[in-house]
Amino acid sequence: MMKKVIILIAILAITGAVAFSGCIRSGSSTGKDNLSNEPGIKSDIKISEFESSQQLKKFSSVKEIRDFIKANAAQFGGYGIGAPYSGRSDVMGMPAPMPFPIVMPAATSADMPKGGTESIEAPPADSGASDYSKTNVQVEGVDEADFVKNDGKYIYALAQNKLVIIDAYPADKAKKLSTITIDGRPMDMFVNGDRLIVFTEDNDQVIIYPEYGYKPVPRPTQKTTALIYDITDREKPDEVANYSINGNYFRSRMIGDYTYLVVKDSVYYYNEVIDVPAIRQGSEKILSPDIYYFDNPEQNYVFHTIASINVKSGEINAKSFMMGYSDNMYVSENNIYITYRKNLPVVYYEALREERFYKVIVPLLPKDAQDKINEIRDSDLGSYEKWDKISSILEETYNRMDEGEKQDYVRNVEKAISEYEVKLAQEREKTVIQKISIDKGNIEYKTKGEIQGSLLNQFSMDESGDYFRAATTTQFWTREGSVQYNNVYVMDKDLVITGKLEEIAPDERIYSTRFLGNRLYMVTFKRIDPLFVIDLSDPKEPRVLGELKIPGFSDYLHPYDENHIIGVGKETADNEWGGVSIKGVKLSLFDVSDVENPRQLDMYEIGKAGTDSEALRDHKAFLFDKNKNLLVIPIREITGNEQYDRRYGYYMQKVWQGAYVFGVTPADGFKLRGKISHLDDYEEPQYYWNSPGAVRRSLYMDDVLYTVSARMIKMNSLDNITEVNSIDLPFEKNQYYEYGWR
Repeated sequence: MMKKVIILIAILAITGAVAFSGCIRSGSSTGKDNLSNEPGIKSDIKISEFESSQQLKKFSSVKEIRDFIKANAAQFGGYGIGAPYSGRSDVMGMPAPMPFPIVMPAATSADMPKGGTESIEAPPADSGASDYSKTNVQVEGVDEADFVKNDGKYIYALAQNKLVIIDAYPADKAKKLSTITIDGRPMDMFVNGDRLIVFTEDNDQVIIYPEYGYKPVPRPTQKTTALIYDITDREKPDEVANYSINGNYFRSRMIGDYTYLVVKDSVYYYNEVIDVPAIRQGSEKILSPDIYYFDNPEQNYVFHTIASINVKSGEINAKSFMMGYSDNMYVSENNIYITYRKNLPVVYYEALREERFYKVIVPLLPKDAQDKINEIRDSDLGSYEKWDKISSILEETYNRMDEGEKQDYVRNVEKAISEYEVKLAQEREKTVIQKISIDKGNIEYKTKGEIQGSLLNQFSMDESGDYFRAATTTQFWTREGSVQYNNVYVMDKDLVITGKLEEIAPDERIYSTRFLGNRLYMVTFKRIDPLFVIDLSDPKEPRVLGELKIPGFSDYLHPYDENHIIGVGKETADNEWGGVSIKGVKLSLFDVSDVENPRQLDMYEIGKAGTDSEALRDHKAFLFDKNKNLLVIPIREITGNEQYDRRYGYYMQKVWQGAYVFGVTPADGFKLRGKISHLDDYEEPQYYWNSPGAVRRSLYMDDVLYTVSARMIKMNSLDNITEVNSIDLPFEKNQYYEYGWR
């Protein structure tokens, strides 16, 4: 008996076969399949068999939501969002107050935008600057919220929990006009003429009345609030509206007079209670959005409430969509695209374990063993009885093999399983794209699509006419190791794939992308930085036009003009261990006029290893204007070698915080015009990260450059970078986190 167990364990370890439930039948071993043309690794299991119609549906009641959550929680073995919170209950069966909210924080993955810094030529009515910069956005006409805004006359800044309005033009007469304390944690804002809207997050507690319960139960949660101010009198802003939605602030955009706010709240389900989204004005509930869903199973369910607010009239409209955990969002003038990784229910993987045995392992056994096992599979025996008989056949078959046959068998099975797993992993590695139409405050769901791989950030997506384009990285693991490559997809208005390029740059991942017209510029990286130029003019046949390989990589790409691209990233070098070392921040200027042979015109490296810039992660920290020959990026620069400091008892390096100001042209490359710091000396060690003196944003009005840190706004002449003026901002050291400022 012991010999039988040992042999069987050896077979299972070699083949990866495991005991299976037998509750889901796979198809015939001769069935048709679209995974591979190789015999022995075909698969009859289609992912679509474990999904539903995928059509948009509307919940008619809270009970219907509750029933849906229950049914789908069962598909995942009772795990994930949608399963009840397993806290204690009071003696009446009511849920006791929870110590911490069951709410996941809003995704903060780097959204690295890649649009231009908009320059405004027309002067405002109150005699402001004739030429001034605005927030660097991805899509022209679609404004993105930020914590610093300006209108050519005034600068509006969120400094910790304060809204500060500064009369900033002319710079030599700049002064602070007003400071307002805002409840909660201010996140972002928009300015639209004489209206300003601020989005905040805060801890909150909502009251839930359990079905047939005798007392209310508090639920800790997060709350996102939209505060609208009338700023006609900048010295006395007047709050005119206050809207709140349960959940975390995700993203927002402004198109014309309409802002579109997306708030995410994990589905709360406990003791038959479902807490659904609601919009409140102050403490009064004024709107319960319709809730829509897609009847595909998800491991996690999150309410995505999309609210449109007319900043002039205060009119609000909203709809809520129950989806999986979203990670990115792209917004055009007409549509919102929300994306998330696709999940499959547990029963899918259970079916695969059974299918792998019958479709991969059994066909590699001798014919007599195959016939016996298939006969048992088709019998009416229970799953355990089936496996007991099959394991005996496996034992007998393996024992009668000689050593050479055993080695061949093991080698063939391992190869077949590896091929099978690669094909299935490709099928599972999907991103879901939900398309929602927007038009003057109206919100209407359109369609859903899927592509292979995952998206890096919002700039991995683009809408051009009736087509949607996306660039993804596919990465998964098999018994052979990691598999990684990149893809480009073109989809029609219904999000049906019309053209694709797959398996670009194997063993590398996307670091940055930039869609410009009918071209895609894409940077991947492993040891060197390939810049790909991809033609998208034919939506059915995207193709690689050219490729440039240089050391380093670009995290952000920005257009200089139609023939030149600016890259911001890191320099790299081979190290003594055969790997790659990351060096300082690198600026690159690429000439793409010859698309088949792109070339680097110039490169400028800043600082030593560890040097960093917020522009690598946030496009709104990047300021560029071709007409002014101006490029500004914030820098945290490592300037020297490590030295032992007796005061702190460890080795440390000198760190400089500030902004680098460049001129840049194709003829001359990058020319440093000057550096601006809000500190008198090198940074103190405790402020290396999240320093209140670190420059985070920059803007210009006419011939003056304004740089913004937590503690001040400094004004410097663009002609010679000499200081003109400065304004202190309110800053409290220990608010929110020790050295943070928002």
